[in-house]
Amino acid sequence: MSEVLLSFRGREIRQEEVNFLRQLIAENPGLSRRRLSVKVCQAWNWVQPNGQPRDMVCRSLMLVLHRAGHIELPAPRRGVLNNAIAHRRVAEVEAVDETPIEGSLVSLGALEIRLVRRAEGEALFGHLLKRHHYLGYSRPVGEHLKYLILAGKRPIACLGWSSAPLKLNLRDQFVGSPKEAYRHNLHLIAYNTRYLIMPWARVPHLASHLLARIARRISADWQELYHHPVHLLESFVDTERFQGTSYRAANWICLGRSLGRGTKSKPSDPDTSIKELWVYPLRSDFRQRLLA
Repeated sequence: MSEVLLSFRGREIRQEEVNFLRQLIAENPGLSRRRLSVKVCQAWNWVQPNGQPRDMVCRSLMLVLHRAGHIELPAPRRGVLNNAIAHRRVAEVEAVDETPIEGSLVSLGALEIRLVRRAEGEALFGHLLKRHHYLGYSRPVGEHLKYLILAGKRPIACLGWSSAPLKLNLRDQFVGSPKEAYRHNLHLIAYNTRYLIMPWARVPHLASHLLARIARRISADWQELYHHPVHLLESFVDTERFQGTSYRAANWICLGRSLGRGTKSKPSDPDTSIKELWVYPLRSDFRQRLLA
């Protein structure tokens, strides 16, 4: 067996895989990059936990090999927009009532927790994050859920969840094993990418209350959409802005602080703010299930 040329998303790429890609491209000169990636996923049985092909991951791999000179991809069929800009675009929505909401949790009445991924309310979800969250809005890729919380007809909170980051040393220590031991089960972890309590919702304990309610249902929601549960929740808290009070009140566990380096940072990149990693196990046997 030849040496490993590179490791990509847990898959080792050797000269045999490169030769296969070269032959596939030569035999299908009329196919687009996307159609080629679908054929590669089928040939390699490279699929997501829900059975769908890892199309975007495969295209990224082929682009890496193309840029390194290992393969020659066909020219793109159309110009590609700047992804960073395109992913932050949100649709226009009607003006939102920002009159202050004050009082107790009980005074809010029944709260509606609405899943808005590809559903009514998704445009409003993106608009609210873009306008009121310090990180703004960025369209997620891969597995993700979007929750919009309403008091009556008025939005009071947004929570976004996505696939977990690949490399977190603090998480490895918590699981008790190196990431290589559970990399194949990272889809069983959900990452809280955005949490926004609307600035007009001034209700004590609302943030921790919503975290607790989402924790009780998120695994079932993930199962329904992606055909697998999640067993561990995690989130970063920017220590320069927040103290993690709501996570602590919802019984999350603080694992420690980062070194100020992003999960995808390079040595030449400037340091980021220090962040705390908080986690919430959804099952007592989450470690066994991650390592299974």
